[in-house]
Amino acid sequence: MSDRSYTRRGEDWAIRKVSLHYAADGPVAYAPATRHRKNHQATISAPPYPTAVSVTARALWYIETHLLGDLSLDAVASAAGVSRFHVSRAFSVSMGLPLASYARARRLTLAAHQLAAGAPDILSVALDASYGSHEAFTRAFSQQFGLSPEQVRERADTAGLALQEAVRLNPDRKLPLAPPRCELGRTLRLVGLTDRHDGTLTRLPEQWSHFSPLVGHIDGQVGRVAYGVSYNHDESGAFDYLCGVEVTAFVGHPQDFARLTILPQTYAVFTHPEHLSSISHTVGAVLNHALAEAGYVPAEGPFFERYGDAFDPRTGLGGIELWFPVLPPDSGTATGDTA
Repeated sequence: MSDRSYTRRGEDWAIRKVSLHYAADGPVAYAPATRHRKNHQATISAPPYPTAVSVTARALWYIETHLLGDLSLDAVASAAGVSRFHVSRAFSVSMGLPLASYARARRLTLAAHQLAAGAPDILSVALDASYGSHEAFTRAFSQQFGLSPEQVRERADTAGLALQEAVRLNPDRKLPLAPPRCELGRTLRLVGLTDRHDGTLTRLPEQWSHFSPLVGHIDGQVGRVAYGVSYNHDESGAFDYLCGVEVTAFVGHPQDFARLTILPQTYAVFTHPEHLSSISHTVGAVLNHALAEAGYVPAEGPFFERYGDAFDPRTGLGGIELWFPVLPPDSGTATGDTA
C-alpha cells in the first residue's frame, strides 16, 4: 500500500494532516478537516462583492486587470474573496479549463500581440509575462503557439495562432436552483474506477461508459446508487474522479478498482433536475453563487454526485444530487471560504 500525507493550510486556519492510502492494497481514507482558530482570532477577509457577482467573474476581472502583475492562485483567490481551492474549482467548471492555464494563455497572447507589433526586446516581453529568462519564455511560447517569439515578430502577424483573448464579462445569468438541504453524511466505502483529470470534464463520460455496465454486479454492493466523487484537487485545477458504488467491505473486487472511504461530514445537498449533460452548469452555479447565498461556508473534502434509484443512465434523466462539503452550521464561521 502506498501512503501519502499532506497538510493544507488556508489563510488563518490550521488544518490537520490527512493520510491518503491508495487503492492497490487498501482504501483511500478521507477525513473531514479539523479546523481550529489560531490565537482565537481566525478571520477570512473577503472583498465586499455582492453574491450576484460570481466567483469566476471576480477571478476573470482580476486576471484581466493584472496581466502584468501577480497572477498567482493566492492573489486571484484573495481578490475573489474565496480560498485557492474554491476559486480553482469554480473557474475550471465554469470556463472548461484550469485557471492557471487561462492566465498563462492570456499573458502569452498579450506577448504575441506585442511581438507581432515589432517589440524590439524579447527579454523585456518575457519579463512582462512573468518569465525569468528568455529560454523559459521561448519554451512556453512555442508550446502555446507552435512558433518561436522570433518567428512571430518576423511574421508581424498573429493570424493562425491559438490566441486566448479576454473572455467577455457579460452580466451573470443565474441558474435558478432549489434551496439546498443540510445533511450529516455517514461513512461511505466506495469502489470503482478512478482517473486523474486536468481540470476539464471532457473525459468523464468515457470514464462512466466503462463503469456503468458494472453497476449491480459488484460484490457487496449496497443498493443501486452510484457515486461520482471529485477529490485530490490541486492548485492547477486537476483532480481525481471516482465512478463508484457503495460496498459493505473492501473484499473480492477487481485489482483495477480503486477504494475510497469518505468519513462523516456536513454537506449542503443540491438537486440537479435536468439532463445529465448540463450538470456542469449546476455545479458552476453552486460554486459561484448558491452556496454563499444559502449561507454555507465550503469545507475541505470530496464533493460527490449521487445517482439515486430514479436516475436512468440510458436517458440521462432522473434524480441527481450534488453533495458539497460545508462547515457545520454551528461552527461560528459565517463569512469567508475555506475550500
